[in-house]
Amino acid sequence: MSLRYLTAGETHGPQLTAIVEGMPSNLKLDFEELNFQLHRRQKGYGRGRRMQIEKDTASIAGGVRHGYTTGAPIALIVENNDWKHWQNIMNIEPIEGSDEEKRRVHRPRPGHADLNGGMKYNLKDLRNVLERSSARETAIRVACGGLARQLLAEFGIKVAGQVIRIGEIEAPYRDLPIDELIAVTEASSVRVTDPETEKKMEAYIDLIKQEGDSVGGVVECIVEGVPIGLGSHVQYDRKLDARIAQGVMSINAFKGVEIGIGFEAGELRGSQVHDEILYDEERGYHRRTNRLGGFEGGMTNGMPVVVRGVMKPIPTLYKPLQSVDIDTKEAFTAQVERSDACAVPAASVVMEHVVAWEIAKALLEKFGGDSIEEIRANIASYEEQLGRY
Repeated sequence: MSLRYLTAGETHGPQLTAIVEGMPSNLKLDFEELNFQLHRRQKGYGRGRRMQIEKDTASIAGGVRHGYTTGAPIALIVENNDWKHWQNIMNIEPIEGSDEEKRRVHRPRPGHADLNGGMKYNLKDLRNVLERSSARETAIRVACGGLARQLLAEFGIKVAGQVIRIGEIEAPYRDLPIDELIAVTEASSVRVTDPETEKKMEAYIDLIKQEGDSVGGVVECIVEGVPIGLGSHVQYDRKLDARIAQGVMSINAFKGVEIGIGFEAGELRGSQVHDEILYDEERGYHRRTNRLGGFEGGMTNGMPVVVRGVMKPIPTLYKPLQSVDIDTKEAFTAQVERSDACAVPAASVVMEHVVAWEIAKALLEKFGGDSIEEIRANIASYEEQLGRY
């Protein structure tokens, strides 16, 4: 079974839509949990006015009946409350009026898809690019990942996330049980585990905002309970760590990914990097450490999956950068549409759901099955095989 989705919709359009295909039947959905995950994406210190406008909830228009998935494609919808202010501007029908009335964009913003997209698709109104390239699309991606998260939970797999760094401030490492990590970071305005660091980050974000600037950071996702052997070593495009890396890099403003200790491995000797293999009757095969982030040879090894991603500062600044008008070719300072000073805490939530999706997809590829019951039986058979190994 192949799990996949497509999304559609614009940031100021009526809604964001996704079709999810390949979700097995008989998965009981928790709708409150799904909307809770969407609410988490909207939180976080440093968010802008758009999050005060939108109160994201997901509605399901197909593929679910009486609270259970049917095995048919699932249609997800997240409405845009701001649409009421943009109905004329974003109307699918032709409209009359000046460029100003149509809110035509002809001044590309540095760091955005505006100019590249306009040139690629031969669009003289760059709004046609920015409306789709906006990070607003991550709302529907979180909804899709929310379904995957519930599928993983059915088999005891838990997903957590935290902020590691915002700009110059790094959070101290705390080795917490995953349930405690989830609770502590959820109570934090910047999704860190240390209260003192939270205060420092809030003050730092305030300073950045006062200066009309923006700031990025580093976020981490941890997944526990992942079976051994998801992914494969036999082809480049079946390596699960590589697929997770691609998924994380597809998130707006993400510019780097690492698994486990990641780039730090380039500074260390092999004896300081690789995870020694141990065995005992209770745990079976396991690793002494988890520096490789739960992967060897592109496959999960039974240790927690640990993924980090770096988010660049949001490029829409109140201290605008220089650009060039596509009509006149004259220089100007880039216009401001709307901006967050810092969206790193929200990016942490988005990354959780992107990683959850890739692991859920690999889980279904490994264990197949059109229903939850069939998958559960296949996993049980595999665990017996592992026990005999």
